[in-house]
Amino acid sequence: MPPLQLPSFRLPVVVMGVSGTGKSSVAAGLAQLLGIPWIDGDDLHAPEAVARMRAGLPLADEDRWPWLDRVGANLADRTAAPRGVVVACSALRRAYRDRLRAASPGLRFVFLDGPPALVRQRMEQRTGHYMPATLLDSQLATLERPDAGEPDVLHTPIDMPVALIVAGIGAQLLRQAEEASAKVSA
Repeated sequence: MPPLQLPSFRLPVVVMGVSGTGKSSVAAGLAQLLGIPWIDGDDLHAPEAVARMRAGLPLADEDRWPWLDRVGANLADRTAAPRGVVVACSALRRAYRDRLRAASPGLRFVFLDGPPALVRQRMEQRTGHYMPATLLDSQLATLERPDAGEPDVLHTPIDMPVALIVAGIGAQLLRQAEEASAKVSA
């Protein structure tokens, strides 16, 4: 499928959720659909943070703040991504999402959500990822589910094929961005 034609506005997007929900797959598909680049937030972690996770140790906020600043800088980089960018990033707490919002005004979030048993099964079946399934419980404990106070978040279930998730999200994001652009123009 050829990329959708984005209107004249810029579209920064974070695909968020706990590890194992499919953030990277959905972010890559969404970026391809929208014709904009994507970044895997995992690639922006400091080597020390990756080593902690690989060892089965959850990250603390002091590990996350510099990482979130790197994610925010990539979201805001209009030179590298003039039409927008999709970033896969857990963004588990409201404070983390607010930090990203401050770095990149107009940011949209896509919250990938599913039952913990399904997420755990996916984590146990994947290979080559540093995040062990044993850290899922700590991620779920850290997760602050976006609510109505965060209207820039689309909630998306993960119990369907990635292609269907991507198509649905793409249509919703474009509709919302067009509505927001129309309000600014009015």
